[in-house]
Amino acid sequence: MAASLFGASSVLEYTLNSIDGQPAPLSAYKGKVVLLVNVASRCGFTPQYEGLEAIYRKYKDQGFVILGFPANNFGGQEPGTNEEIKTFCSSKYNVTFPMYSKISVKGDDKAPLYQFLTAKETNPAFGGEIKWNFTKFLVDRSGKVVSRFESPVKPDSPEMTGAIEKALK
Repeated sequence: MAASLFGASSVLEYTLNSIDGQPAPLSAYKGKVVLLVNVASRCGFTPQYEGLEAIYRKYKDQGFVILGFPANNFGGQEPGTNEEIKTFCSSKYNVTFPMYSKISVKGDDKAPLYQFLTAKETNPAFGGEIKWNFTKFLVDRSGKVVSRFESPVKPDSPEMTGAIEKALK
C-alpha cells in the first residue's frame, strides 16, 4: 500500500487489486466523486446492484464512479472467487462500474482502505465499524469522505442521489 493507516489523508492514496487481479490505484479517480461499497452476491441487499448500476449510468458522465469491494465478512454471503463474482455481477446485474478483488472490511485482516474509512482518527465524521454488506461511503473530488450510508439505504433513494448531486456540483 502506498499509504500507512494514519499517513494517508485520502482514500485516493490506496491501491488495491481489480477483480482481475491487477493493481488498480484509487488515485485514478482523482477529480471524480466516488462511491465505495462493500458488496456481496448472496445478501438480502444484493439487488442493490441494480440501483448502483442505475445511478452509475445516470451520473458517470458528470464525473461519478462507483467502486465495488466484494467482502465475505457477513454471514458468508460472498463465498465465490473473484472470477465467480465478476461473472455473477455482469450476468445477473449488468454491472459496468469497477469491481475490485475480494477483501476483508472488518476484523484482524481488514484491508488498509477500510481501516482508513472506519477509523475515527482518519474519518471522524463517518468512521465506525462496517455493520453489514452494502455500506456506502461517498467521497468528494478531493478524496474526502463526505457521507456514509448504511446497508438499507437504497442507491436511488432521494437521500443518496441528493448527496451525489451535491458532491458533483
